[in-house]
Amino acid sequence: MEQLALFLALAFATILAQPLARRLGTAPAVVMTVFGLIMAVLPFVPNITLSPDLILPLVLPPLLYAAARRTSWQQFADNSAAIVLRAVVLVIATAAAVAAVFHLWYPALPLGTAFALGAVVAPPDPVAVSALADRLGLPRRLVSVLEGEGLFNDVTAVVLYNVAVQAVVTGRFSTWHTVVDFVVSALVAVVVGLLIGWAGSIGMRRLNEAPWQVALGLLLPFAAYGLAEETHGSAVLAVLVCSLYLTDAATDFSDAGYRIVGDSFWDVIELLVTGMAFGLVGLELSTVLATTGPDWPRLLGVAGAVIAVVVGLRLVWLLTTTAVFRGWWRRRRADEPYTWREAVVTWWAGMRGVATVALALAVPLTTSTGGNFPGRTEMLFIAFAVVLFTLLLQGPTLPLAARWTGVRADTEAERALERRLWTRVLRAELARLEEIADNEDLPDEVVARLRDTVERRLERADPEAAEATDEAKAVTQALQLRGRLRTISNEVLEAGRTEALAARRESGMPPDVVDRLMKRLDLRPPPLL
Repeated sequence: MEQLALFLALAFATILAQPLARRLGTAPAVVMTVFGLIMAVLPFVPNITLSPDLILPLVLPPLLYAAARRTSWQQFADNSAAIVLRAVVLVIATAAAVAAVFHLWYPALPLGTAFALGAVVAPPDPVAVSALADRLGLPRRLVSVLEGEGLFNDVTAVVLYNVAVQAVVTGRFSTWHTVVDFVVSALVAVVVGLLIGWAGSIGMRRLNEAPWQVALGLLLPFAAYGLAEETHGSAVLAVLVCSLYLTDAATDFSDAGYRIVGDSFWDVIELLVTGMAFGLVGLELSTVLATTGPDWPRLLGVAGAVIAVVVGLRLVWLLTTTAVFRGWWRRRRADEPYTWREAVVTWWAGMRGVATVALALAVPLTTSTGGNFPGRTEMLFIAFAVVLFTLLLQGPTLPLAARWTGVRADTEAERALERRLWTRVLRAELARLEEIADNEDLPDEVVARLRDTVERRLERADPEAAEATDEAKAVTQALQLRGRLRTISNEVLEAGRTEALAARRESGMPPDVVDRLMKRLDLRPPPLL
């Protein structure tokens, strides 16, 4: 019961952390981490007990799926160069640099332990940054690449982590077998992800109630994770592929009900899982200190060295790649920052979080011979030191970094993009209306009224367009028709939604712009009839 009460306290704190973080101008993840730290030092708060084998399967699938819903295959393709440089090359470089420092400090420990630590602290967590993005007014290209980096760097880190941990547990390591296992693991993960995504999309098409579809969507990431684990594939990559497949397929089978219910449901899931996960980050401090015992001060030196490597290497990497690829990115108009100011903000946004903590706590307690996992205590302490440093220092000061560098989104360009998309929707709806009018041989007066209503409806949904219209026209009541005209109305509305969803798959079209527009279409569609 004590553990249940503790989880409920974390859940309530997660909700209260949202308005508090907004008032303080920081991320809810930072507030929840501080809350967990406070709870950890209170003597009457029980130590929370989580099995290492359950941490990754419970935390990563819903978070990956929720994050994947905000992106698309096309956005990944547009940002593929930047994502690969950060989510693959930078993660590997960071893991290797951390491993070198740790091994110099503790040469008696296996090299696999050093690489496992490097994999644990290498991947930044974009959750805290995403929560602050809108309030900070960061450029969309910055946020898009950060979120894409956060999705794929977990895959790289988990693969490195599994290889290193397996080498320590079994005492055997072969470069050739590692490369083969990596390739096979990736291929299996892609097949599993596509298979679960394809089967799930068929199931969602057959289910005609939004709550049923959303419930199925909740289970699919866990199914992809579990099946990939059983078939020796990369579970994280399988979840990511499945999530991106379902997000793309949803443009074919989703309707207004599914989008409204699904968006609200996943917003709540992401809020609770993320908040409770960061609360656990703070709570686990007591576990880490109990594990290290009175000798924890001797670990401060190596922890500081690892933090310097993690934070410093990211800055050097971003400034170097910005200088080397600036001209190429400008020619391609890629969504990648190519000024030193944007590189600095991107650097300071590289906070570690849920993935680092989950991987650190998932380190096995023993090896295959029954002995203790070598260096596990040091790994836990250093991993938590990196997380707490980046969250509690970089998190609260990120708004200051954004203001100091003057990095702001081009809001006028974004509004122009959204207006162009509204124009496409309007034309699609009017084109469908003309087709129906020709086929049904409707009276000209009825068609004119319907056309007028379509235009007024879109003007209401677009505040800028509404302000530009004549006041008398804006308050005109919609024509009340029944029967066949209601069916026509629904078809016209659906044509606009279809056009907006088609735009989501196009290069250069940010998915969140389309999602925001779709929400307005779904939530406030004034009746045509």
